[in-house]
Amino acid sequence: LFCLCAPKATFHPSLHSLCCKNLSAFPAAQSEHLQQKMSENGALPLRGKVLTLDTMNANVKKVDYAVRGPIVQRAVQIEKELKEGVKKPFEEVIKANIGDAHAMGQRPITFFRQVMALCTYPQLLDDNKFPEDAKNRARRILQSCGGNSIGAYTTSQGIDCVRHDVANYIQRRDGGIPSDPDNIYLTTGASDGIVTILKLLTTGEGRTRTGVMISIPQYPLYSASIAELGAVQINYYLNEEKCWSLDISELQRSLQAAREHCNPCVLCIINPGNPTGQVQSRQCIEDVIRFAAKENLFLMADEVYQDNVYAEGCAFHSFKKVLFEMGPEYSSKVELASFHSTSKCYMGECGFRGGYMEVMNMDPEVKAQLTKLVSVRLCPPAPGQALMDLVVNSPQPGEPSYQTFMKERTAVLSALAEKAKLTEEILNTVPGISCNPVQGAMYSFPRITLPERSINEAKAKGQAPDMFYCMKLLEETGICLVPGSGFGQREGTYHFRMTILPPTDKLKIMLNKLKEFHQKFTQQYS
Repeated sequence: LFCLCAPKATFHPSLHSLCCKNLSAFPAAQSEHLQQKMSENGALPLRGKVLTLDTMNANVKKVDYAVRGPIVQRAVQIEKELKEGVKKPFEEVIKANIGDAHAMGQRPITFFRQVMALCTYPQLLDDNKFPEDAKNRARRILQSCGGNSIGAYTTSQGIDCVRHDVANYIQRRDGGIPSDPDNIYLTTGASDGIVTILKLLTTGEGRTRTGVMISIPQYPLYSASIAELGAVQINYYLNEEKCWSLDISELQRSLQAAREHCNPCVLCIINPGNPTGQVQSRQCIEDVIRFAAKENLFLMADEVYQDNVYAEGCAFHSFKKVLFEMGPEYSSKVELASFHSTSKCYMGECGFRGGYMEVMNMDPEVKAQLTKLVSVRLCPPAPGQALMDLVVNSPQPGEPSYQTFMKERTAVLSALAEKAKLTEEILNTVPGISCNPVQGAMYSFPRITLPERSINEAKAKGQAPDMFYCMKLLEETGICLVPGSGFGQREGTYHFRMTILPPTDKLKIMLNKLKEFHQKFTQQYS
């Protein structure tokens, strides 16, 4: 080694300290001479970092994902503090900020884990502890994998037999309306599919830039993806006074306003809703499809909560089913991508990152580009694909695992329905909190009335008032919620999103703590 400023000189600490380390201490002319010497010696000149906040992708800095934002980061810190023995007015942090069912104590479905174990460790296929239907599912999946191993890459669009099973599931779900496996793309959770479709749709500059219509409140994946891709977010507001319903007049208002500054191309719908928990009526879906057809919009239907419907009189209707039942005037014209996942419903298998999307009426040349685009990331995780297969090809009557599977599935969905009702009832007993019925999905999104003094104090600290509220709640009770400002809300209103996933006994404790906190907070700032 040699000093950068002395050609071929042997490296010596004192020489280095006198020369290289103190380069900045030299006058400009001498510094320039030394830089030239360094260049002559083949050494790189001293420069700043290539990647800085000023030079990085500006769109990334616009991305915001409230579900894992500052509140959650502070919750993680508090958990560490509790483990280190720091005294708090509570013993644990209750994370009700995200729809992670297993993290909240929900037990996995036995059949799913049996087949996944068999796929991961095929030697277990010789073990008589596993039911024969689980073994048959595992063998079929493994035979479709390279080298009979779930560790092999799959085709980019997904394992062929899984895509066929997804198509059959959709056809059964939708009362016999055909589904083509070639229109099925397996994805890394539903999120991956949603972002992929948005990538295809985003184009143009200025007033021709793609506009994406999203509901407010919305799931932050949409606003974050729109920001990252540099598309234009177009807000349409759900009607809180009518149980977060969707009004076509509001869609029209939003669209007309957006056409002044961008090119609206996409309409995103979440049904059942996240974070608002509403379930759309068939009539509403028909109206949305007519609107999309009239305005020539690409429809994206996020249907990951399709099994999570609790309220009496509510039912899940897939956009594809309604589209086809409206006749060829619509079914042959409206472009639709619908999404499903292993993460929600009764499964709650978030970590496997399994999902699918089905595309309808997509231009064949664009579809070829879609297939090319998904091939860039090689393939979705094979274990997630296998799990998706089990969701759409679950145990049937007469198979050994059927009764246990149905018992577990029913128990999960019944418990969620009970907790949805419980959450609504308890929150509505609190003065200053108003909660619509949780018709479906996994969340409540109650409105909170905040004292003017707390709003002013929050603004003085540079925080949204409901962020200020939720941070106080976390520090004083250990309950981690997401402020409504992270999802979007009408100006002057405040909310929070709370999952209904904690076990019933813990949920009751949490709701009562929340009730006490809100009363105390209101008194403190009144």
